[in-house]
Amino acid sequence: MPRVKSNVARLKRKKQVMKAARGGFGARSKLWKAAKENVERGWRYAYRDRKNKKRDFRRLWITRINAAAHQHEMSYSVFINGLKKAGIEIDRKVLADLAVREPEAFAAIADKVRSAIKAA
Repeated sequence: MPRVKSNVARLKRKKQVMKAARGGFGARSKLWKAAKENVERGWRYAYRDRKNKKRDFRRLWITRINAAAHQHEMSYSVFINGLKKAGIEIDRKVLADLAVREPEAFAAIADKVRSAIKAA
């Protein structure tokens, strides 16, 4: 079997990495080894943080809902429990948005939650 030189494929991979390394400081954007290490590390962080972003946003939404629920004399857990008892199916993202942008709408939901808790 003849020997295969992977020159074209190798140069294509190298070109892709060097393009991704643009904007790096000093050797990290110019020299192959430093650029490759920097880009691969960046890709690892990007992969990890695509997962972490979902986690972070959920924490933010819960914090905002908790703060708004406390303004209506409820804790977060009591509020979420009341939502389930009232049969209101709004996700945390929308609830947090309502709490920040439309407090009167959140207040109406809080009243329904309070009445559902008392009824149960």
